[in-house]
Amino acid sequence: MVIDACMRGGDSRTRRILEPLVAELGKRYEIETVRLDGGDYAAVGRKVLAERSSGYVPEETVALARRLAGADRIVIAAPFWDMSFPAILKVFIENMSLYNITFKDSGTHFEGLCRSEKLLYVTTRGMDVHTGDPLEAATPYLKALSALWGCGEVITVAAENLDYSTPGEVDAKIAAAVAEGLEICKIL
Repeated sequence: MVIDACMRGGDSRTRRILEPLVAELGKRYEIETVRLDGGDYAAVGRKVLAERSSGYVPEETVALARRLAGADRIVIAAPFWDMSFPAILKVFIENMSLYNITFKDSGTHFEGLCRSEKLLYVTTRGMDVHTGDPLEAATPYLKALSALWGCGEVITVAAENLDYSTPGEVDAKIAAAVAEGLEICKIL
């Protein structure tokens, strides 16, 4: 399953990396892509929590969470926004975090219910912030989520410092990220 949170459509630098990787993975996997555009899911606030507490979750949300939990691999593509990723991705994750679908709780610990053994995170960063840098909050969050959901190893492919690079440098950095991602796809 590919979760595409690239907000800029055809202008998305992140999607320029994502598309060749999805094409490569499509040679081995059936791909379902979920495109997030900001209006897809309600924030999990008071109303949604009250509905969940009373046992109501929209059928389409449950169905998608089940497909996500059953996916062999998960790919998340999102640009670096505000030191992490766009809020719609967090809203999507909160909507998919469903008890007895993506995780369960024994009363003393949680257990992930997702089938995926690897989660690939594809991103571009305008700033000179690297994966593992304390300023980069997306990868640590996705690693924590992977622990909750049981998605396995999180691998990040990133092109960095793009806002301060020439167009030629941007193209070279994106090409390098695509090459790295294609190598990762061999083991994904």
